Amino acid sequence: MKYFALFYYFVDDYLSKRTQFREEHLQLANESHKNGALILAGAFSDPADKALLVFKTADKSTVEEFVSKDPYVKNGLVTRWEIRDWNVVIGNN
Repeated sequence: MKYFALFYYFVDDYLSKRTQFREEHLQLANESHKNGALILAGAFSDPADKALLVFKTADKSTVEEFVSKDPYVKNGLVTRWEIRDWNVVIGNN
């Protein structure tokens, strides 16, 4: 298993625009967490312009599938996203 970092870059005023999509987004994230793929997830604050989601999975196709289903992406709250392989040196790996 490998770690992948997913970075989301949000539109301006993301916090006020996410309301109608938040429940569906959190449901998707919770399902991914329950199946063991999504390890950590959260938005940066001050400013709330980006988010980081950490996955542990065999390959990045799991992360790409998550992105393709995410209502934040599908509804334009995410201006761009990036998946990076992450080499964990210290911690649970």
